[in-house]
Amino acid sequence: MLKSSEIRRQVAQRLRELFPGARSWEESADARIGSQAVDLVVKFRLGTEEHVLVVEVTSLGQPRQIREAVTRLSEIRRELPAAYPVAAAVYIGPQSARILKTNTLGFIDLSGNCHLAFGSVLIEKEGKRNVRPSTRPLRSLFAPRATRVVRVLLAEAGRAWRLEELARAAEVSLGHSHNVVRRLEDVAWVERDDHQRIRLGKPADLLESWCESYSYRDNESTSYFVPERVTRKFMGDVARAAAAEGRRYAFTLNAGLSLVAPHLRAPSIHCYLEGDPAPIAAALQLRPAAEADGTLHVLAPYDPGVFYGVLEKGGLKVVCLPQLYADLAHYERRGREQAEHLRREAMGY
Repeated sequence: MLKSSEIRRQVAQRLRELFPGARSWEESADARIGSQAVDLVVKFRLGTEEHVLVVEVTSLGQPRQIREAVTRLSEIRRELPAAYPVAAAVYIGPQSARILKTNTLGFIDLSGNCHLAFGSVLIEKEGKRNVRPSTRPLRSLFAPRATRVVRVLLAEAGRAWRLEELARAAEVSLGHSHNVVRRLEDVAWVERDDHQRIRLGKPADLLESWCESYSYRDNESTSYFVPERVTRKFMGDVARAAAAEGRRYAFTLNAGLSLVAPHLRAPSIHCYLEGDPAPIAAALQLRPAAEADGTLHVLAPYDPGVFYGVLEKGGLKVVCLPQLYADLAHYERRGREQAEHLRREAMGY
């Protein structure tokens, strides 16, 4: 993990690159504004206007740390109303970005994302992936078995769990469930009530952090030509072929979304399937295809936890909503837009 001083140095360099026409540039590290200590103060002139940026550096750009930065930056803004407060980190994801924008604060990261809106300036660059994902200390939360616990909590976000119940639902050992919950407590994403039952406190934060670590492409995919137009009937044929083989299945991506939101069409079908897809393809008389040419894409689950909490819509099975959101989040064909639609319309957080 980069030290704060190195993040600060690189952020200062990025700011200089963003304002090549600035004059009278001044930088002050570890400065003070009234009673507040700040990591970096940058002063410069654009045309006839003088600007002051006050930068708060956090090693992690996770929502918990960003909320803490919001508190500090808001205090600084009260001390110096003319200054523009900016949060900085190696990576600031979509959830953290929303928190900062809601509080009318700027941000900049080392991955290429930024939002700076002051005076006549508006600079926005978003959608860049984390350049240093391997340094994130939350990665252990989203290893395959740990994600089983995360998925259970997200699928029933309002429920209070006893640890034994959570472990049983996630199909992990009691010790493993305990370790995941303790890690979630460290980042203040779960809470315990007076009876020591576990409840998810910030489901949106947890969901976005999972999405930063996961892609549906973590699952092995096999593609096939479909000799007819993709219809609900063909999806039914896939489901019946899976059931005849005694296999678990669940639709996801566009196909799953079309079952949850029936007014949406599925140009292709992605379906999780337990075991070898060849007998299913043979039963449906399908030929293998390159991914770009295929219409049916059978996903071999990276972990059987993807089948937790499957929904039944019109007699067909679809992954639980958090899994569907996570799969859509990095799907190339309007995936993020569709994920946000799903969250607004169906998820409640």
